[in-house]
Amino acid sequence: MIQVKICGLTAPDMAIHCAEMGADAVGLVFFSKSPRHVSDEAARAICEALPAAVQKVGVFVDDSEDVVLKKARSCGLTAVQLHGRETPETVRRLREEGLIVLKGLFASREPTLAAAPDYAPTAFLVECGKGALPGGNAAVWNWSGVREFGRRYPLVLAGGLSPENVAEAIAAAEPDSVDVSSGVESAPGVKSPDKIKAFVRAVKGAGEKRAARNIF
Repeated sequence: MIQVKICGLTAPDMAIHCAEMGADAVGLVFFSKSPRHVSDEAARAICEALPAAVQKVGVFVDDSEDVVLKKARSCGLTAVQLHGRETPETVRRLREEGLIVLKGLFASREPTLAAAPDYAPTAFLVECGKGALPGGNAAVWNWSGVREFGRRYPLVLAGGLSPENVAEAIAAAEPDSVDVSSGVESAPGVKSPDKIKAFVRAVKGAGEKRAARNIF
């Protein structure tokens, strides 16, 4: 079964809705330039509201290992997503602290898929990497280009996903998990309950009989 991560949550009630709809993980963005950035206090409230079975993923861009670990402990994160140029050593040390670690790689900028052998994360999160912000910037891209990569490494597919195209993306890339943010929003940082429900339903329908590694 393919797993679902809903990223960019900013309020406990919507995080709870994601969990009730069947999300396996939620993402909380600690990158200050993102419209989905959350304070430590807001992140803590979201994590406390979620059931234990749902992984709480903090998204960081080029923060030090100490900063990431401090926020993980103070906010109640169970996983981190490193979305910049973090080193393999940082990935290793954070895994040693018991965290699930996703390392971001990109089709259109550094670090590219070619850097994968240097790292040993729990899984790689791969997206296009175009646009002003470090995230997917809602850009649809050639998902099939990572199919072979996903056969070698645990893969979270991101970038341009929506309820309307996620089944197509799953068929193209054959990922273990998918990650969505703007594709289930009614406005930047404002999630739509109906879109979340439709997205999770589409993923579960497309991935019900597909073998996948459990990342979360």
